Amino acid sequence: MEICGKVAIVTGGGNGIGAAAAGRFAQEGARAVVVSDLDMENAQRVASEIGGFAMKCDVSREAEIQALVAQTKDRFGQVDIFFSNAGIIGTRGGIELDDAIWQRMWEVHAMAHVWAARAVVPGMVERGEGYFVITASAAGLLNIVECPPYAVTKHAAVGFAEWLRIAYGRRGVRVSCLCPQSVATSPILAGRGSAAVDGVLTADQVAESIVRGMLGEEFLILPHPEVANYFLDKAQDYDRWLGGMQKLHTRYVENKGIT
Repeated sequence: MEICGKVAIVTGGGNGIGAAAAGRFAQEGARAVVVSDLDMENAQRVASEIGGFAMKCDVSREAEIQALVAQTKDRFGQVDIFFSNAGIIGTRGGIELDDAIWQRMWEVHAMAHVWAARAVVPGMVERGEGYFVITASAAGLLNIVECPPYAVTKHAAVGFAEWLRIAYGRRGVRVSCLCPQSVATSPILAGRGSAAVDGVLTADQVAESIVRGMLGEEFLILPHPEVANYFLDKAQDYDRWLGGMQKLHTRYVENKGIT
């Protein structure tokens, strides 16, 4: 689906991947780009830079997502693209991590996508066209040893994206799932330029991958192509892959002094 002329919402749009994607949607000629974030100062800054519109939204609350979509429809008539991108950084640890951490991760990394789909997919089906993009992570295809709530909820994000594509892909709703590895979203890393640094990509590079993936209507958007190889290795020999991850976890525990 072409982005030109479309109305897009980007959650977590105040910085990082969200801000870069919002900028690229504007460059592609989107009719309107709604930059949504909890941090309104950043959202307004990005919106001002790209000629977009800032709206506050806490994606851990379904009512706020519904309000975000309703306000966008009131102003622009419809929502053609929903980039469900907002996320939070994981807390290092293991099974001892508090339930509150698990719950917050579950709300932001899984249920937020469900709630957003409830708000926009029916309209997309009615029009016979729309695009829903979910930011998961390479951790959602593979895993991550430092933070089980992050790994598990990112797996859930991939699973929901798959289901959404299966259920609505033949009804005009395009669905993509973004699964990057390390991305330079901090000012220190982002200031090193556009080239990858030790496998770390800039947010702008990831945004380019998003646009290419959407134009090609690809389900898995992998800014780091090596993730596809890791995923294939996992599928071909699950036990061997788990053994390798166990070694990583052992090194992590030894380095961090975790029991």
